[in-house]
Amino acid sequence: MMQSRLLGWLLGLVLLAAPTGATEPAVVLFFGDSLTAGYGVGKEDGFPARVQAHADSVGCALRVVNAGLAGETTAGGLRRVDWILQEPVAVFVLELGGNDGLRGVPLAETERNLRGIIDRVREKSQQAQLVIVGVRLPPNLGAEYTEGFAAIFPRLANASHAVLIADLLQGVAGDRALMRADGIHPNVAGHRLVAQTVWRQLEPLLCAAPADSTGPAQDLEGRHTGHTTAAEEPDEDGQ
Repeated sequence: MMQSRLLGWLLGLVLLAAPTGATEPAVVLFFGDSLTAGYGVGKEDGFPARVQAHADSVGCALRVVNAGLAGETTAGGLRRVDWILQEPVAVFVLELGGNDGLRGVPLAETERNLRGIIDRVREKSQQAQLVIVGVRLPPNLGAEYTEGFAAIFPRLANASHAVLIADLLQGVAGDRALMRADGIHPNVAGHRLVAQTVWRQLEPLLCAAPADSTGPAQDLEGRHTGHTTAAEEPDEDGQ
């Protein structure tokens, strides 16, 4: 009887120690302004949600956390990043700076704040892969300022060994069929194309699927984009 109980106890220990085979999905944190938050279309139709839907459809285990906040500046992001990083993340997607540019914030200040956010991410989630996302400013702000602004993002990516998406709205900004009436925020169709841009960078970091799994003529759910414009509504300044 004693031997039987001992064998049962040992078997229980083995079962408890054995791996269950279940793994937690990698957390991808999108930290940005209204472009990330899906202003005007809702988070359910914003590009982070499209990335999550596509990852699910191809069996790539990740969990998207959308920490976008409309109107956010780099200074505001620096103040809240510690609160956001309450759990380790596999990938931190930093999409901030556009509102600084639209407000004419000194370039050195914007870059200093972004460096501060990067430093906090490195401290809080040391193993996290960093993705730095840039945006283009309208030309009416002057060539010197807009060119200096655009140079911030590759410089930071190079210094921090991060993946760079130099222009989040590449192929979207300037196309009325893909942008809301404000000319700043994508509509639903625009977010589909933005999601493709982001997915091309995330896929090699997290998934084993081929890099060309999403064709240029399809959105992340396999449908032709059709450049359908979402219903417009009154907008606010900034991103």
